[in-house]
Amino acid sequence: MTASESLGKDLLGLEHLSSDQIRLILDTAEPFKEISERAIKKVPTLRGSTIVNLFFEASTRTRISFEFAEKRLSADSVNVASTGSSVSKGETLVDTARNLEAMRIDMVVIRHGASGAAQFLAERIESNVINAGDGTHEHPTQGLLDMLTLRDRFKRLAGLRVCICGDVLHSRVARSNIWGLQKMGAEVAVCGPRSLLPNAIAEFGVTVFERIEDAIQWADALNILRLQLERMQGGYIPSLREYNRVFGVSRERLERAPKDILILHPGPMNRGVEIDSDVADGPHSVILNQVTNGVAVRMAVLYLLAGGRPELAEAAKGGGAR
Repeated sequence: MTASESLGKDLLGLEHLSSDQIRLILDTAEPFKEISERAIKKVPTLRGSTIVNLFFEASTRTRISFEFAEKRLSADSVNVASTGSSVSKGETLVDTARNLEAMRIDMVVIRHGASGAAQFLAERIESNVINAGDGTHEHPTQGLLDMLTLRDRFKRLAGLRVCICGDVLHSRVARSNIWGLQKMGAEVAVCGPRSLLPNAIAEFGVTVFERIEDAIQWADALNILRLQLERMQGGYIPSLREYNRVFGVSRERLERAPKDILILHPGPMNRGVEIDSDVADGPHSVILNQVTNGVAVRMAVLYLLAGGRPELAEAAKGGGAR
């Protein structure tokens, strides 16, 4: 069985991946980390492949991370944003993708504001599709890089207690983390105002904390989500100041924890709202490690979907630029 068969044609989310498939991606990402530390950060692994980054929502962090991953594997990448493209003139998602596919592309990385857009596209084109975030559904590569960062620090995922704090209602990152971590044997909890938790949160099989102090007492790691103010129409929280007072992760709160707690944040951060600066920049923060691991995880996903064999990833990194 090839790697692409073991993952399927596309990476649309973590909900339907097995623990073996998740482990395959994480293990494949490990040898790719070293490429980013070289003087020449490029291997010829995907030379000749064409990848289109199709972003219908603004995203600097995720788009640049995918671009780095593509370039370090020597793929040809093209960025298409909805603003200023045919999409803004009324062209449908499928028409855009089919026109791109007619140019003989190999993969599409898509971010879209509608949940299910990545799957909708994947069912209609032959190219591989990677979901870079769809609505409030999933953001699988972010979930994977979060898990890789946790595994780096704790050397395991099974048995870890991870609490996802903040705006779970609007977060695709939260859903990918919940499904991915649970499949890998971690215990997952959420903490936030009831107004920012899904009504069916109990069906996710997570523990729910109503006080951030209780979450800190329980957890080995906190994954702190930003308030997605752009998705809120008002009424979810009284004010940013009040949110910080009740749910903000501060150094004072962490100092009362029974042990050191790892701090993650998918970014971008609202400093002084969900996380204080001395926590984000503190000794237990691995936020910058997440950014570094994001490139390696995305390299692994591109490599595997292109048909790369996991046992050859170590050899692939040694190819060097030519």
